Parts: sequence; C-alpha cells; structure tokens
Amino acid sequence: MNMSRKPIIAANWKMNKTRSESVSLASAITSLLGPYSAAEVVLCPPFVNIESVGRCLSDSILKIGAQNMHFDSAGAFTGEISPKMLKDIHCSYVILGHSERRSLFGESHHFINQKVKAALCHGLIPILCVGETITERENNQTFSVISEQLEKGLQEVLPLLQNRDIVLAYEPIWAIGTGKVATPEEAQEVHAFIRSQLALLLNQDYAPKIRIQYGGSVKSDNIATLLSQPDIDGALVGGASLEADSFVRLLKNVPIPATVFSGEPLRPTLF
Repeated sequence: MNMSRKPIIAANWKMNKTRSESVSLASAITSLLGPYSAAEVVLCPPFVNIESVGRCLSDSILKIGAQNMHFDSAGAFTGEISPKMLKDIHCSYVILGHSERRSLFGESHHFINQKVKAALCHGLIPILCVGETITERENNQTFSVISEQLEKGLQEVLPLLQNRDIVLAYEPIWAIGTGKVATPEEAQEVHAFIRSQLALLLNQDYAPKIRIQYGGSVKSDNIATLLSQPDIDGALVGGASLEADSFVRLLKNVPIPATVFSGEPLRPTLF
C-alpha cells in the first residue's frame, strides 16, 4: 500500500441478505466501526436493498455501491438497472466486470467497457474487476489474460477520467470463495503488472494514483499482510463482509496510512 493512496475496502454482499437483514448488518457495521476508519469503506448490497442500506449510512463514514448496472440511462432492458437509477439513490460506486458476471452471464469485454464509460459519465466510480482462472494461471497466461481485460475494458476511458476516479480490483478467480488466497508476493506481482499496464493504457502520471484492490478469500487475518505490499491498496471482500464482527475486525486490521487523513481518495490531475 502506497501511503499516498487511501486504501479502499468494498463489501460485495452478492445475492445475500433480505432488506431487513441488510439494514441490520449495515447498522451493526457502522456501530462497531465508529466514526473513523483507516480505509474508505463501501457497502454493495443487492439492488433491492441499496436505498434502505443507504439510509443507514447517511450519518456514517461509509459509502454505498451497487454490484452491477446496464450502460443505458433508460430503455427496453427488462430486469436491468441504469446508472441514472443508481445515482438517484445516492450510489457512489459500482462493481463492474466481476468474474461471476463474465462467466455466469456471458458479459463480454465490450459490454463491460460500455458500462465503465457509462458509470464515469454519470458520476459513479467504477470498480473494474480483472482476474484469471486456475487453468490460465497454471498455463502461465495470467498476464496475457489480464492485459486483454484491461486493454478492452478501458478503451476510450482516458478522456472521461479528468476529475473522476476509477478503481481496479484484481480477483484471481481460483481464490474467490474457495478459502485459497494468493500469497502477498503473488498478488503484488500481478498488481504491479496492472499498474504498469495502466501507465500504458491511460496516463503515466495517473497510473500511480489509481487504487488497485485485491479480492479472493480476504479476511481479517490476511488483510494487513496483503496491504503491506506497495501496489495493493485495499480489498474487494465477499464472505467476510456478511457478518458485522468479521468485517469490522478486518477493517480495524487495515494499516493506518501515515500521510492520508482525509476521508476522500486523492484525485489525480491528468492534464
């Protein structure tokens, strides 16, 4: 974790928790966490619970995000949610390109790229996920897979980034929900590669300021070690975020950045 980048921890609740359960969980997290966190914290409940959870967070330091969205503002897309709808219920972030969306729902690089651009245009901060399967890793394809995901996912994004933020999340698919976790050194190697690609694809001055999360069986007992790496700036947390005690324990193990005191991420100056 670079001390100039405020760490960001996002809780992806996936298809879990009813409205009342989501409200109870959010309330418990805010109560246990208190008025300060070393990290920027984002809760991403299911669509139907976003507004209710958002109300719980209105007087807290936590922010609200969504797990997905369509790229159009409105239209005949049955079952979809638009960026305009998310902004209307005060979402700040949206997770895009998660491996489950890619593998289970067939989302293409182009489709994800359209979402990333739409999020930026509507004032949402995209959390763009990339990662490889176990087969791809064993075949030494990790860097080529991630390079393609970045190149195609970030097409035509640079002009939209002035005065806007984007977050990357590296999630090795083989570590999601499996209990397996990349070693800090393995994760750092990929994070450093991602940052080098961002310098090529976006802007050499901007790349050092982009926050890159790690995701995949992140827990309270490994978060500090992961964040000790220079290019790991936070985590996208699944199972460990579904219980208030475990999630707050994780948050309290985030190292305090010595040079970052604001609750807001640093915003880059592109030009």
